[in-house]
Amino acid sequence: MCGIVGYIGFRKAMPVLLEGLERLEYRGYDSAGIAIREGEKILMIKQKGRIEELKRVIAKQGYDYTGTIGIAHTRWATHGEPSEINAHPHLDCTGKIALVHNGIIENYRSLKEYLKAKGHKFVTETDTEVISHLIEDIHREGADFEEAIRVALSQLEGTYGLAIINEDIPDVIYGARHGSPLLIGVGDGENFLASDPAAIIRYTDRVSFLEEGELAILRRDDFEIKTLDAYPITPKIEKLSLSLQEIEKGGYPHFMLKEIFEQPETLKNAIRGRLNEEEGTARLNGLRNYMEHLKCAKRIVITACGTSWHAGLIGEYLIEHFARIPVEVEYASEFRYRSPVLDENTIVFVISQSGETADTLAALREAHRCGVPVLGITNVVGSTIARETDGGVYIHAGPEIGVASTKAFTSQVMVLALIALMLGRMKGLSAEEGRQIVKEIRLIPDKVKYILEKQNENIKNLAKKIYKKNNFLYLGRGFNFPVALEGALKLKEIAYIHAEGYPAAEMKHGPIALIDKNMPVVFIAINDPLYDKIISNIEEVRARMGQVIAIATEGNKKIKEYAKHTIYVPETLYFLTPILTVVVLQLLAYHIAVLRGCDVDKPRNLAKSVTVE
Repeated sequence: MCGIVGYIGFRKAMPVLLEGLERLEYRGYDSAGIAIREGEKILMIKQKGRIEELKRVIAKQGYDYTGTIGIAHTRWATHGEPSEINAHPHLDCTGKIALVHNGIIENYRSLKEYLKAKGHKFVTETDTEVISHLIEDIHREGADFEEAIRVALSQLEGTYGLAIINEDIPDVIYGARHGSPLLIGVGDGENFLASDPAAIIRYTDRVSFLEEGELAILRRDDFEIKTLDAYPITPKIEKLSLSLQEIEKGGYPHFMLKEIFEQPETLKNAIRGRLNEEEGTARLNGLRNYMEHLKCAKRIVITACGTSWHAGLIGEYLIEHFARIPVEVEYASEFRYRSPVLDENTIVFVISQSGETADTLAALREAHRCGVPVLGITNVVGSTIARETDGGVYIHAGPEIGVASTKAFTSQVMVLALIALMLGRMKGLSAEEGRQIVKEIRLIPDKVKYILEKQNENIKNLAKKIYKKNNFLYLGRGFNFPVALEGALKLKEIAYIHAEGYPAAEMKHGPIALIDKNMPVVFIAINDPLYDKIISNIEEVRARMGQVIAIATEGNKKIKEYAKHTIYVPETLYFLTPILTVVVLQLLAYHIAVLRGCDVDKPRNLAKSVTVE
């Protein structure tokens, strides 16, 4: 993943493709590449880094590309580090088939071994390269090229959006979609293929969106859409009404809101291919070399900064709950300065969305200096933290543009839940308990989707009633205490409102002095073993005229007797509720910030990746 552009028509393809890639830069990427048919050959140019670097390489060649058919891609690494060789497009053994791919192929390892046994030579670390070799293999055995694509796709497990060209078929681009968006741009004497309308909006506003399991065949003057069983489909052509900026944000007014609404999909990405229903556990290949260390660990230290630190706190609760291994969560900025005590029975986890957070990187190096294994949880493949850790797990949240982290946080918590489940099964959690947890984890993305669909307007209306307040208190207990911290942080970050997060029981030890009729107090009051305790805390706030806002479990009508405002979340296992309750707080912070006229995507004084200590 991240962006696809294809062109076939009467123009020179190179400038069309380069412009399309530039239109997709907002999505984030680490490398880019283009394949163009020049004469009888496919020529390919790839480069790590920015598109400007790719353009410099092309200019340095001094070659006038006149080809009118080509495909292009910006890559956000998921398998294999960011590099020129791992950048798309990818070729088969003959060099005649070139393709670009968005998505993740879950069974690429088994397919790769199968193809290697048949003599195929692989040159990259990516999952994508398997597809070009698989198509080649089927085509070589006698299937026509279109049939070879269909058969190959039927063998893939995972997600894909694909653009494919073949040197021997000079006037066609093939596209396919399963779980990753793809559309056809319809022109006059030209057609386009793209993962995002932004890439082609300059040239056409007429598009046909591919649906799941569809194959597109593009020519200069026409195109076809078929199912993977070769049944023809009548295309539905739509006219785009959005501006370029609106398209880049997916029709949302801000990247932050777009990313909040992406969470059902990013949570699916975090668990895809990692759950074993039969055994009631998680499979995390990035940790496989340290399974014995994890099984024997007497202590785990988690270190991170900001939102990632809050995810780490939830990880502490999860791991201790399931695996009964003592866990400490440290601020990375403090970790190396206090001479941490680390021994051979300790494992350190570092968490960073960008993989470049300076303080977290320094903590990683301090742990290595002490001689203990360090495992990472990060979003960016090939980042410094990903390279320097001994193993780890990618959260697969995709590029996060908004400075205030949303989808990365929930994906971090989900990955920590998978780690806790895996450790729990190693430490005595029964298979039956594990299966119940796996079953509920599978449901979490849809429950987040339900919150977004059912509660967004309610939260927006609530924000209108409280956005002028200057102080907020967020209170939670147990697994939702870190969510209170995260909710307060979000409000501070994007709405510039003073907010504090506390364990609810600690309110009596100071913060209760602040409560009056002008103080909104947000309680996370879901159905869990501490619910009655939270109700007692709510009554203490009501007695002091505080404005109680409750996040409660659906079906709890009694909570309205205590709270002035209530937002509901679906029921789930109580230790998974942070992934649901935090979505409410993300939306609340967002709507308050918008009402106050704040720049939610680029809050003042903040940077997306903090690369200085």
